[in-house]
Amino acid sequence: MFPRVARDSFHSDPIERLLFVSRQLHSPHRVVRAIRHARRKRGDAGARLGQWPGNWHIKSTWLPVSRAFICLIIRQHRKNNMSTEAIPEALTAPTQAFQNSPPFPDDVPTAPLLRLSLAKLIDRDPEEVNRFARACEDLGFFYLDLSGPGDSLLADADHLFGVGAELFELPLEEKKKYDFMHKNSYFGYKGLGANVADREGNLDRNEFYNVSKDDIMGISDPWPAPEVLNSQRPLLKSFISSAHGIVDLVLELLNDHLKLPPNTLQDMHRLEGHSGDQVRFIKAPPQPMNDRKTALGEHTDFGSVTVLFNRLGGLQVLPPGRDAQWCYVKPLPNHAIINLGDAMVKFTNGLLRSNIHRVVAPPGKQADYTRYSLVYFNRPEDDVMLKRLKGSDKIPPLAEDEVEEEINSKDWIIRRALGHRIALYGKDAYDYDRIKGTEEKSQRAYL
Repeated sequence: MFPRVARDSFHSDPIERLLFVSRQLHSPHRVVRAIRHARRKRGDAGARLGQWPGNWHIKSTWLPVSRAFICLIIRQHRKNNMSTEAIPEALTAPTQAFQNSPPFPDDVPTAPLLRLSLAKLIDRDPEEVNRFARACEDLGFFYLDLSGPGDSLLADADHLFGVGAELFELPLEEKKKYDFMHKNSYFGYKGLGANVADREGNLDRNEFYNVSKDDIMGISDPWPAPEVLNSQRPLLKSFISSAHGIVDLVLELLNDHLKLPPNTLQDMHRLEGHSGDQVRFIKAPPQPMNDRKTALGEHTDFGSVTVLFNRLGGLQVLPPGRDAQWCYVKPLPNHAIINLGDAMVKFTNGLLRSNIHRVVAPPGKQADYTRYSLVYFNRPEDDVMLKRLKGSDKIPPLAEDEVEEEINSKDWIIRRALGHRIALYGKDAYDYDRIKGTEEKSQRAYL
């Protein structure tokens, strides 16, 4: 499994040695597995490279490592050395500057999201890690500044915004070839008005296209897709890998915060595992000035961690409290919006939050523009049971006589994803008992 590497093959810098090893293995995940193996062998928080298995003659050097940090470093290195014939736009695209959008209005109340730094979280800055934990428990939403270690992810996202615009410009009949609304599936195309958005029976006002992580990463058979997506599979793979690196970091930090056994959360969300993870392209056209309604109804996210990129307002969250009012989330250049989903609530019996949110018309002059969004939805692997985790004194116990629902990740996602569909349920598509998430467990119920 492990390569034989001569001592003089390595640079003096530990990261350069790590990158050399990654080139030998052709996979950051094998590097990660090697590090994990070394940690288990030594029982240390850091992996001593000189003690790795096999005949790795490396000068003994302590290198505290993070699985997510390693993946991000290696992906950034690969990006910088990738053939420009593959995805040249992704290599040269500027980071999100929102140049072609009107500014977000200054007089609009916004949600109190904490602004966290990816670089500081990778470095395990104590204050930043504490702020991260507070954000996950209080609101379940935060901004993540990707500047520096997340530059490659920003570049991928920038290019994928263009891919999304091209995708939605396809003729409706072409897009309908990939419509999944009559199927027991959530991968492919959803047209305008295919879901009921609220209790009043109003229809949603967006179209979106879901791309399977398992498909792009070669874990499952490929799904039929238009050429505009098939031609961008290398870019999609790069984006998914980098976004999943962010997810890995979030899970690693939460695992430490909850004092769970090592890798408990990470091992339920492996990039190579079968899951409902997806990339979603979203388009919401401008709404008539005299008829502006909810584009995407209030909900909690189905899975574990969501990584969102958008450039126009429209996303709103409902802060804690029964008297709370909906607040806009202002998009910030070079930032992703991160939020937790239902699975994290179930795993922690409500300690972590999956906050209610919705999408409405953007504020101010932004309402006259088409709103595009790009999302990576991370979910637990298909067979993971969504129940309170054992092994942590921080996770509150179940209430007396409380019995948890026996449902795995795959069935939970299907139930929630299909629950709004007019094609399946007609006028009864909005059934709260069928479509509800963890609003009550998250103590965010306001019904």
